[in-house]
Amino acid sequence: METRNSRPTRGGPRGNERDSSDGLAEVVVHINRNCKVVKGGKRFSFSALVVVGDRGGRAGVGFAKANDVPSAVEKAGKDARRSMFTIPMVGSTIPHKVRGRFGAGHIVLLPAPPGTGVIAGAVARAVLTSAGVGDVLTKSFGSGNPSNLMKATLDALHQLRTRDQVEALRGVKLP
Repeated sequence: METRNSRPTRGGPRGNERDSSDGLAEVVVHINRNCKVVKGGKRFSFSALVVVGDRGGRAGVGFAKANDVPSAVEKAGKDARRSMFTIPMVGSTIPHKVRGRFGAGHIVLLPAPPGTGVIAGAVARAVLTSAGVGDVLTKSFGSGNPSNLMKATLDALHQLRTRDQVEALRGVKLP
């Protein structure tokens, strides 16, 4: 879990990021603890939100629950690997401005010139950097809930189309 004051040094590995054996970067975005009060005391369970990417244009997000944190992270990582998709890019940025929304969470992704970097909050940054997007500007509105922002970011990324994809879909040559 990332806190506001524990920012990593520029370009260095994050504390919640690790490379797995299959060459994918795995980032634990959020861990939530849930408590159920029963007759004998309290039962804790945990949910994990994990992003997996190859830093080459593919990323996936997973969410899972378990009775302990390592199991929840492992299950979420497997779920993220199953849900990987390709993100269209132009150089190191996205092809066009796009808005994503899920529930009360809204996000706007803007292409940026080379050298800008990823200007984003922790949730959107995890998805974009693990996918390999190097230059992008983002702004989130509404809910700051990590799950909603993650799904809004995915909604925005699924809407992206390159010029070639649009030409193929329309069957015309764009000027």
